[in-house]
Order: sequence, then C-alpha cells, then structure tokens
Amino acid sequence: MTDTDLTDADSPTLVDKSVVGLTGVQYHVGVSAGDISDIVLMPGDPFRVQLIADQLDDPVEVAHKREYRTVNGYYKGRLITACSSGMGCPSTAIGVEELARAGAKTFIRVGSTAALQPGISVGDLIISEGSLRNDGTTAAYVPPGYPAVPDFALTLALTEVAREFSLSRGFGVHTGINATDDAFYAETPEWIAKLSSLGITNVEMESSAMYVVARQRGLRAGMVCAVSGNLVTGDVVYGHANPRLALGWEQSIAVALEAAYRLYA
Repeated sequence: MTDTDLTDADSPTLVDKSVVGLTGVQYHVGVSAGDISDIVLMPGDPFRVQLIADQLDDPVEVAHKREYRTVNGYYKGRLITACSSGMGCPSTAIGVEELARAGAKTFIRVGSTAALQPGISVGDLIISEGSLRNDGTTAAYVPPGYPAVPDFALTLALTEVAREFSLSRGFGVHTGINATDDAFYAETPEWIAKLSSLGITNVEMESSAMYVVARQRGLRAGMVCAVSGNLVTGDVVYGHANPRLALGWEQSIAVALEAAYRLYA
C-alpha cells in the first residue's frame, strides 16, 4: 500500500494543542474565562498564595488543582488573582498558557531567589531586568538567541514602588539580570562562581519561561522576588525558617500589588 492509498479513515488524527482547550475549564489550572482577573501574581509555592490573599480584600479560592492554587481578591478595589506556578519552567509555562486562555494579560512572579553578588541580603528584593535562559522549556518555544525579558513598563513600575516602599520599610532593593536554572541541586560552586563573574544578580527557576511565553502570546510579565540566600557569601536559610525571608515575601507581594494597581487600575 502506498501513501496515496490511505483514506481519511486510515489516517491518524494529530492533536494540535494550540487550538485544543481554548475555552472551558483549563485542563491543569482548573479555571475558565470569567473566573479570574486579567492581573495574576504568581508565587511558586501553593502555600504562599495565602500570603497574597492576606493582603487582598474579600479573598475567595477559585480552584486548587495540582500545583496551581488560584485565589481572587481586591486591592484598592481592583480585582487581582493569585495563582501558584509550582517549581520550574515546565509548570510555569503551562500555568501562564492556561491562565492566559482564561483571560489573564499581566503576570508578576513573586517568590524566592538566591543572590549571586555581594551586598545583597536575605529579605532584600530583586527586580528582574532579564533572564539567562539556562532551562529546557523555553527552547521548545524559541531559538537559543532569543532573549527572555520582562515587560519594560511593568519592570519600571515594580522598581519605582520597591524603592519608594524601601524608604519606610527598611529593605534593600536591587535590579539586574537573573539566571533561570532547571536543576536546583546541580548548581555547583563552579557554576555559581561563573554566573557571579558574569554579573548575574540572582538565580531562580521560573522567570525565563514566564517571559518567553508572555512575549509569544502578547502578554506582560515581570518579577520581584525576595532573597532567600546569598550563594557567594554563604548567607543562606535552606532548611530552617527565617523571619527576614518571610518579611521579604510580604514586601514583594506589597510591591507587586501596588505596581499593578498604578499601571492597570
């Protein structure tokens, strides 16, 4: 039998994921159009969604499926959604894709990051100006030379609000290019030293996917994270609670909410 002998009935039906599931309840996140705001704050940890809810009026859980916990609430009268991304670029990319299908337009990553330069302390905030794509997920979307960069206006707003808040709240504010890694425990001292020597400010695990997917889908994205440790000074909090980091999470959320409100009220 030749190819020309195949009938439509014999041919396989290939699934095109770009057109499947555009409406209705999203497969992984569990929300539909009309369920969420056009502004989404995205921590990695589902349990940290509650920290965002604590700063919102009338918070209501919309869905909690897999690593994606979704809560709506109001900041100064503006509807805001918080949805966790889970750890790493694959789950972040899925979350952004599906939340966008449900109506999200602006994404702000709030969470933890490790500093790579001296003079950055646990609990300080870092606003990302771009990401070194040391991940596997974004390679499925764009070629190697494609930059992973946040929305310019959103980044400026995050920086402005962070510096304003820091004057009265007493935390440090830093900006720069971060790295996005896939493998937390594969970050050797040699790799950390190389990133630091390149002037990379910090390393985390989600932003490159958020930026690339946002650019490909016509969305806005930015990141403000609290420093969980400094990998070049040894000031780290892995394995135990640290009040400086907990306060940093709260400050990053406050900055993200106010920046979003000023831009998109």
